[in-house]
Amino acid sequence: MITLYRILAMQPPQGNGQGGGGMLSLFLPLVLIFVVFYFFIIRPQQKRQKERQNLLNALKKGDKVIAAGGLHGTVVGIDDKTVLLQVADNIKIKCERSSVITILREAGGNIG
Repeated sequence: MITLYRILAMQPPQGNGQGGGGMLSLFLPLVLIFVVFYFFIIRPQQKRQKERQNLLNALKKGDKVIAAGGLHGTVVGIDDKTVLLQVADNIKIKCERSSVITILREAGGNIG
C-alpha cells in the first residue's frame, strides 16, 4: 500500500526555473527591519544627543542649573570639561559639564 506521503515525496519540485525571486524575498524583510530601527531608534537618539550637546554648549556664567543627583546651583565658572557651581553662600562645587541635566530660567521654568 502506497501512502500519500510516498506519493508526494516522489513528485518533482514545481517551479519555472527562476531562482532570483528567492534572494529578493530574503533581503526585503531585513531591509525593512533596518529602516524601522533607523526611524524609531537610531534617528531619535541622535536628535536627543544633538539637543543635549547644544544645551551644554549654551552654558554661561550666571545660569541656574540642575546637575545629576538633583543638585541645584548657579554657574560661576566654566572650563572645557568642568563647571564650577555655587550651591550656597561660599560653597562651590566643581563637577563635570556633562553632569548638567537642565538649565533653569529666572522664573523657575525649564528651557526648551
